[in-house]
Amino acid sequence: MSMSTDEYLYSFFIFINFFNVLEVLAISNKELQINEEIRDKELRVIDVDGTQLGMLSANEALKIAFEKNLDLVKIAPQAQPPVCRVMDYGKFCFEQAKREKEARKNQKIVEIKEIRMFSNIDTNDFNTKVNQALKFLKGGDKIKVSIRFRKRAIAHPELGNELLDRFKDNCLEAGVVEKPAKMEGRSLVMFISPKATK
Repeated sequence: MSMSTDEYLYSFFIFINFFNVLEVLAISNKELQINEEIRDKELRVIDVDGTQLGMLSANEALKIAFEKNLDLVKIAPQAQPPVCRVMDYGKFCFEQAKREKEARKNQKIVEIKEIRMFSNIDTNDFNTKVNQALKFLKGGDKIKVSIRFRKRAIAHPELGNELLDRFKDNCLEAGVVEKPAKMEGRSLVMFISPKATK
């Protein structure tokens, strides 16, 4: 049985693209089916430039994709019939990874900075801690203010509450209290987050 020129070219394209498919499969996430993975009888096919090619069988759609040296990708498997698009799948994966990387780069990672004080802190030391907190808040970080009680000072937690109230009042320009003061062991802790910028 001899093969016609079209059949020979078709089988040659399948052979050549087999290696491209293996390369693309390594990149691809298993969500999208491409080329020979598509087993549906009828497909709605969209061309590279976005024009509708209509309802085609999987073999006809594959032949069109291979003639253009591109891939057939199932983009809407839940549709009835499934929608496939002729595209360069490697380029599609690259652009998608690039978009995800750009989105991750634009995210702001909020750190929690801790400011520790003792219940009997001096005025100048207190002002230094407030200035440091304001710098952190303006930088977009949350702060955890903790007041440690030494020895018998734990018997007077109201001193710590007064100190935290003063600290909160001094930080009002750059931050808001996220969690009010609460005892954790021998420490009184309060969280302040930066004000949302408009």
